[in-house]
Amino acid sequence: MHHVTEADRPLRVALVHSFYRSEMPSGENAVVEAEVAALDRAGVEVELFAARTDELRRDRLYPLRSALRVATGRGAHPLAGIERFGPDVVHVHNLFPNLGRRWVDDVRVPLVHTMHNFRPVCINTLLLRDGAVCTLCPDGDRWAGVRHGCYQGSRVASVPPTWANRRGPAADPLLRRADRILVLSQAQADVLVGGGVPADRLVHDVNFLPRSSDPGADRPGTGPWLFVGRLRDEKGITRLLEHWPRDEAIRIVGQGPQEAEVRRLAAGLDAHLVGPLTRAEVLTEMRAAQGLVFPSICLEAAPLVYLEALAAGLPVIAFYPSGPAEAIARDGTGVVAPWDRAGITAALQQVRARRSELFERCRAVFEAQHTEDAFVQRRGALYRWLVASTTAGEDIRARWGNS
Repeated sequence: MHHVTEADRPLRVALVHSFYRSEMPSGENAVVEAEVAALDRAGVEVELFAARTDELRRDRLYPLRSALRVATGRGAHPLAGIERFGPDVVHVHNLFPNLGRRWVDDVRVPLVHTMHNFRPVCINTLLLRDGAVCTLCPDGDRWAGVRHGCYQGSRVASVPPTWANRRGPAADPLLRRADRILVLSQAQADVLVGGGVPADRLVHDVNFLPRSSDPGADRPGTGPWLFVGRLRDEKGITRLLEHWPRDEAIRIVGQGPQEAEVRRLAAGLDAHLVGPLTRAEVLTEMRAAQGLVFPSICLEAAPLVYLEALAAGLPVIAFYPSGPAEAIARDGTGVVAPWDRAGITAALQQVRARRSELFERCRAVFEAQHTEDAFVQRRGALYRWLVASTTAGEDIRARWGNS
């Protein structure tokens, strides 16, 4: 295994993340925890500086304080702890809504930021409204989010994040300060560059699965098609069922506010609503299925379910403009389908006909891009390059006062 170390001492990295509520499943939270564990296993001295909504919202003034932090960019921050730790690199994932943003100007070592969603240009993070892609805010209508109540369905709650975004992504303190911004899709890169962020600071990245999470698979499955996800508008499950071929079996794993509508649409199809499953149970479903159907109607960048499918050798059928559709077109890990019954039927038939070939391709792409070892090599190379490119990079700890 490749260890991310220098000749004389391990690399030291501070990761910063504001954790979302635990009752709201968050791929971002899972990614951060996986990165911390993987870097630690690779010999990196890594420390996580976290703010957790579950703990902070016990304060009765939490809604007001978080709104002020978001609107002004000022408030709680981990800078003192980071200075004591003395990292070579600071890597910020999410600051919303529990950490301020202006403190990053005082970071004196290379700073990396992973952009997990579209929050700097869209207050609901999805660029989605009324079941369709919406780009009013990044196109310059900065107050559209308030008019439409795009954050938590409330115009009042939408004011703080809209105010924070009012000058566009180039003025965002974190995006302005970051030496490198990791984007997970071309759509993310396009909105940042369109908002004035220099393209040469963007790095295209991909997520990974921890070594213990690789489900493994030795042959393609032959069972029903599979959907895994929340039963919500942006996941596209109701739209999929409206176009789903009647003679194709599909198992629907998940729960959410559209459950009643999903049950109604599934009643006339060979579709079975399984409900929520554990991760181990989901992987068992994946190993048995002949393909994963990912009908997200938003610009979702890098869902973990896509990586899990690749690891299981499970071809994916997706639809533009989602990130998996972009990845499938690039990597050949499935089929991008049009939004009509005939097109979906043709996509299913194509996957079925190429089952063995696609199984091998999915596993190959997973091994090359999405394993823990691939992540460690990729991320370690970025961190070391940033440190080496920093003027007086050898004296980073001294500049922190930790020589």
